[in-house]
Amino acid sequence: MTVTKEVLTKRVYEEVGLSKTTSKKVVEALIELIKESLERGEDVLISGFGKFMVKEKKPRRGRNPQTGEEIQLRGRRVVTFKISSVLKKKINQS
Repeated sequence: MTVTKEVLTKRVYEEVGLSKTTSKKVVEALIELIKESLERGEDVLISGFGKFMVKEKKPRRGRNPQTGEEIQLRGRRVVTFKISSVLKKKINQS
């Protein structure tokens, strides 16, 4: 199952009892809060789920796979995710 914003909205609507419009606003606000925090370089910790972190990648040498030519890849920021031990245990309880 793919968890989309629509699926999250429906779940909030069913579990919490908010209207569909309000549920959608809650989901949108949560996602926006996470995005804004990551844009500022802040970690996002969701207890029992995991931690989203922004990592700085340094410039490095790479290779064009079509031509084999060496190129310089620029530095960039990437988001990584580390699963919580609680969720890791649940996933491995099979």
